[in-house]
Amino acid sequence: MAAQTVASTTNSVDLGPAAALSCRECGHRVPLGPVFACEECFGPLEIAYDFSAYDTEELRKKIEAGPANIWRYAPLLPVPADVADKPNINPGWTQLVKADNLARELGVTGGLYIKDDSGNPTHSFKDRVVAQAIEAARAFGFTTLSCSSTGNLAGAVGAAAARAGFRSCVFIPHDLEQGKVVMAAIYGGELVGIEGNYDDVNRFCSELIGDPAGEGWGFVNVNLRPYYAEGSKTLAYEICEQLGWRLPDQLVVPIASGSQLTKIDKGLQELIKLGLVEDRPYKIFGAQAEGCSPVSVAYKAGHDVVRPQKPDTIAKSLAIGNPADGPYVLDIARRTGGAVEDVNDEQVVDAIRLLARTEGIFAETAGGVTVGVTKKLIENGLLDPSLTTVVLNTGDGLKTLDAVAGTGLTATIRPSLDSFREAGLV
Repeated sequence: MAAQTVASTTNSVDLGPAAALSCRECGHRVPLGPVFACEECFGPLEIAYDFSAYDTEELRKKIEAGPANIWRYAPLLPVPADVADKPNINPGWTQLVKADNLARELGVTGGLYIKDDSGNPTHSFKDRVVAQAIEAARAFGFTTLSCSSTGNLAGAVGAAAARAGFRSCVFIPHDLEQGKVVMAAIYGGELVGIEGNYDDVNRFCSELIGDPAGEGWGFVNVNLRPYYAEGSKTLAYEICEQLGWRLPDQLVVPIASGSQLTKIDKGLQELIKLGLVEDRPYKIFGAQAEGCSPVSVAYKAGHDVVRPQKPDTIAKSLAIGNPADGPYVLDIARRTGGAVEDVNDEQVVDAIRLLARTEGIFAETAGGVTVGVTKKLIENGLLDPSLTTVVLNTGDGLKTLDAVAGTGLTATIRPSLDSFREAGLV
């Protein structure tokens, strides 16, 4: 395999505090390299760190003095110390919007915030994870950056590769929203449509990694996945810092593969262990679209195993029918006292409009899922409206215009005051 060839030469790579790769299932450790599955039990590998040398107050000062992007947290990420000096799209430090208007509509009294990641360079949270992956790709000597994607990741890889001087070749389901196709293609890399859904695309990419044709390719969400996934921790870091170095009481996070939710929890736990926030309870809620809700179904049935589904939803960025981190999402929801819920497509659209009308934030369908699930959780008594709640919007609504087709002009009038009055607008 191409990944194994590269891995054998990478035992001394400089990736900051990253110490090794550790299996999430059996704890087996291997040196840092472009591998993603444990050789002992085939469990997923993730980054293990050595933070033992850090002083809490010195670390806090260093973070606060850092750049207004994710590299302010470089001491907590698998990246070299000089990462901020390298060509990267530098995502992060997006707005945490205090959503008082939406709070009144939903009956939230404890403080409601939208973490709006549509402000990233390619207008989704995927810029965070790709920024991490491309630093690992540099360290491991890859020349081509690739991925399997439901849309947002394809654009993020294309942009980051262009900025860093990599070739890119990304793979998507052939029937994605046109806005996402255009955004992924505009950066000049190869964009390949696969006949099938995301799970079919992902299987193809896994096969390509083991073929000579994939030699020198870094697949951000396959052989670079342990590094890539760490980018989602920066959402947790930012939320807590923007709240004045305190944990939120409740978070509502969308579920596609489930990795974002699990890494947000990992980030919160790291902040607690480092003494950067006070250790107190928090709840994490997962949000899915009803047409692709394998984790929600498993949670409600009390199962530990997630049964795959064939996706059928307008929320295509969340349409992963066999989510790799699904079982870990269930563990976190249950451990923290949260839940996993889903909403149908009509509720997704209503929630997109609700957020836009109340807070001026135009979310893509994934944001409609989180806002819709938040509303449903409150109505069902699962989310406490008296507690501080953070809801994630992970992308820009301009990417999923088809979802709100029919939204348009209030009226068409002649250029006269009489016509304006006849339209009933005064």
